[in-house]
Amino acid sequence: MEVNKNAAKESPEHLDSPALDLKKITLAYSRFVPAQLVEILEKQSILDLEPGTQVEREITILFSDVRGFTTISEELTPQRTFELINAYFRRMEPIIFRNNGFIDKYIGDAIMAIFPGSASDALHASIDMLIELRGFNKDIEKRGFKPLQIGIGLNTGISMIGTVGGRQKMEGTVISDAVNLASRLESLTKAYGVPLLISEHTLYSLDDAPDHCIRFIDRVRVKGKSRPQCIFEIYDGDLKKVRNGKTETLKVFEEAVAYYHYRDIDRAEALFQSCLHLNPNDFAARLYLSRCDNYRNTGVHESTGELDKVTFWKDEYNIGIPHIDAQHMELLEQINRLSETIGGGAGGEEITNALNFVDKYVNGHFKTEEQLMEKKSYPFIREHQNQHRIFYQCFLNLKSEMDDSSLDKVFLLFRTQIFLVDWLINHTTKTDKHLGKFLREQEASA
Repeated sequence: MEVNKNAAKESPEHLDSPALDLKKITLAYSRFVPAQLVEILEKQSILDLEPGTQVEREITILFSDVRGFTTISEELTPQRTFELINAYFRRMEPIIFRNNGFIDKYIGDAIMAIFPGSASDALHASIDMLIELRGFNKDIEKRGFKPLQIGIGLNTGISMIGTVGGRQKMEGTVISDAVNLASRLESLTKAYGVPLLISEHTLYSLDDAPDHCIRFIDRVRVKGKSRPQCIFEIYDGDLKKVRNGKTETLKVFEEAVAYYHYRDIDRAEALFQSCLHLNPNDFAARLYLSRCDNYRNTGVHESTGELDKVTFWKDEYNIGIPHIDAQHMELLEQINRLSETIGGGAGGEEITNALNFVDKYVNGHFKTEEQLMEKKSYPFIREHQNQHRIFYQCFLNLKSEMDDSSLDKVFLLFRTQIFLVDWLINHTTKTDKHLGKFLREQEASA
């Protein structure tokens, strides 16, 4: 029988081998540069990436860290340390990808992940990670390891995503102060004894906030930020008993935090004690109780987010679009008048009238901004509109609280501060600043 010397070359297996090799190479590279990053950068292949390739997107950044891992690793051999941390990463990684995120980098025992779609994706991944951790701990205890605890911080913002490096090495990265705040929030989870904290920027970017267990934790000055930041705990992933206890004491806890910030220590202390009576495992309530005790003994008020009696407009809040800046100034003035009405002991009708005026002005302002964004084809109009929508829902909740005669004016003043004043200033100096820059650049290029 005559043998065709070219048969091997013509066989389907041989013809496919270059494609198979390329696929293997691409898969191998994707372990270092995620395929999602290539897609976000609008490239066909990882081979098309060069240092400096970048896009601007609104993303949610997830930082997670294993608490006390240095101490844990000191008790293990290097081999056992790597066995433990890699087993942990293998359990967490699929959860992030399943929720439309990707891992930007591993930093020791920490994970930095990016969610370019919805902030809700990042939140769902975080909750799933905390639930998965319980099963993981049961598994590793059988192998002689101690159970792990993790903290997770989430923050949302417009960021630059791209590639950096030189001729010999290149990697994907995110450049934004949103990254720094996510990292700071993760570190604060240990201080407050909670596994998951989110920023107000993430709260106002969620598609499904009413579906989650959320409570206000504190108003803090985070290193690197000039304005106080409101931080919130998401406790969906807590054990059922703890979760139910936090839900049952939600109003009491948030009232107690308000009294603490306004230095009404007697009332704050009584309410935190009430929380702990119903839910002894509430570490955050116990932390605040110790702060109350410390204030009595030393006069030191452990709060880095002191409240201003009146928040005055500053030039740094301007976005450079005169009629929008004028509306922001007027809106802040109306909110200040609302606070004065509440603080002055006005009756329900006066408060309702002040609220209705703010309501009307907010709707008019949002309409003006959104029409301008649509007219100028602002690329982040959907994200901006979503923040407006969620803020307005929070505002309606605040109006409902104002109708509750059982709530003290101190609590209502505090809610006005965090849900109206803080939101306006932080939204203006972040989201609206970006809009202003876009509009000015368009005008300059016209």
